[in-house]
Amino acid sequence: MNIGDAAEASGLSAKMIRHYEAIDLVQPQRRGNNYRDFSARDVAELSFIRHARDLAFPLEEVRRLLALWRDRGRASAEVRQVALDHVAALEAKAQSLQAMAGSLRHLAQHCQGDGRPECPILDALEGRAERSPGHVPA
Repeated sequence: MNIGDAAEASGLSAKMIRHYEAIDLVQPQRRGNNYRDFSARDVAELSFIRHARDLAFPLEEVRRLLALWRDRGRASAEVRQVALDHVAALEAKAQSLQAMAGSLRHLAQHCQGDGRPECPILDALEGRAERSPGHVPA
């Protein structure tokens, strides 16, 4: 099938498929006219990649998971460890995002939100809040 059909079947855009081919995640066959020819297996790999990316796996981890998926002699323990490592990274990212949201919430609470130009949010982004006497730490 052509790239448009593979895109529709996998849920990826043709642009992303070309990107994944360029970084050697997938290697579809080429016809005599040099058009890509995707097999059902290629589409399954593209769907696998899409699902892994939907779970926010970085491309290098997708590459590792794809290699494990292709390897029928793999140990599931290795796959499990990749997943658990990713869970830990996601949880750390979530904590970081919560801390950022808390800082912004704190700054917004200390902004008067009126017609005056003074704004602790902009001061903090500029770095002035740390230097201002009596500033409220975020």
